[in-house]
Amino acid sequence: MSKIDMNTVGFDTQSIHAGYHRDSNFGALATPIYQTSTFTFTSADHAMGVFSGEIPGYDYTRAGNPTVRVFEEKIAQLEGGEDAVAASSGMGAISSVLLGLLQTGDHIVCGNTVYGCTDVVMREILPTLGITATFVDSADAAAVEAAIQDNTKMIYFETPANPTLHVTDIAALAALKASHPGIRVVVDNTFAPPPVQYPLRLGADVVVHSVTKYINGHGDVIGGVAVGSKEDIATIRGRAMGKITGTPLTPFCAYLIIRGMKTLGMRVRQHCASAMTIAQYLEASPYIEKVYYPGLESMGKDHEVAKKQMNGLYGAMISFVLKDGIKGMSAFDASKKLMDNLKIPAIAVSLGDPDTLIQHPASMTHVRVPKEVREEVGITDGMLRFSVGLENVEDLIADFDQAFAAL
Repeated sequence: MSKIDMNTVGFDTQSIHAGYHRDSNFGALATPIYQTSTFTFTSADHAMGVFSGEIPGYDYTRAGNPTVRVFEEKIAQLEGGEDAVAASSGMGAISSVLLGLLQTGDHIVCGNTVYGCTDVVMREILPTLGITATFVDSADAAAVEAAIQDNTKMIYFETPANPTLHVTDIAALAALKASHPGIRVVVDNTFAPPPVQYPLRLGADVVVHSVTKYINGHGDVIGGVAVGSKEDIATIRGRAMGKITGTPLTPFCAYLIIRGMKTLGMRVRQHCASAMTIAQYLEASPYIEKVYYPGLESMGKDHEVAKKQMNGLYGAMISFVLKDGIKGMSAFDASKKLMDNLKIPAIAVSLGDPDTLIQHPASMTHVRVPKEVREEVGITDGMLRFSVGLENVEDLIADFDQAFAAL
């Protein structure tokens, strides 16, 4: 059977075939699960060659596994990176990138709106290791550049941001490297996975994902991944993921992710189409103060940047704020009642599943972010975050209709 040239085929073909070299022993179509902790060798010389890196192979699943490797090669192909390293969670990947590429005395410029756990790592944990961070609006390239110090080694941000959906111009921040050599640009691309957005093509150095979300897409796996150059990924794998954090992705989880990725393009395109319909519906609702979704023209500059870098797909995450005073309720109380009234969406903090999910960032995902910081970036007590699933969009809108009526 001839080998496919992955650089000449489309996204869906890559999603299905990249990374897997057909099983030569038995001809298995699906990727086998190599559920083993350690690997054996044919001789002492063979073992020495594998451990030294002179001979390709595997020695211990914490350092690498054939099933996991299929996933790593597949996501590297889709993101346009040279290599990838998988971890047992999104935070495992993020922490491995930070600990692998930074050291005591280094400084980070971080977007001021990031996932709550990332925020805690940046504000509370890294300073204890002598690594500091300055938080700025990453959509303001001038502010980012002004925050760069002599010891700045990384610019880190999400786009769209969690949960405000603000959009950062990846190419604009990557351009800062020309006048500030030695800085890496790291993008959390969880909210806008391929085929929506390609940060590496826009000049970023490393992309991270919570694979738990769209990449797996079925709500049954926890995982993370970092994609970048061979040199950076080798450093992250060897120095951090394999040693400091010791957080490898398990072979069985890798198998499930590989299976999920075969429908990634189809799923993401449907997620995005439904999200646009629902965002427009919510924007017209008399109960809603503000809708945050990059596909809406009302997002202004965010929408303009999204049009430039999100390939006509604007993701499937929507945040919205209910009006104060609905039937005498505060926006916070109305938010709780709306969540309780909805029938289809589950109240849960993940995203990217076939099931639609809804959550309240101020009391759930971002509860450990200081209140003044939340409010400064727009994470108000009345904001809800909505992950649009794969149910019939007409059913989701009808569910909102009845839930609003019951407020």
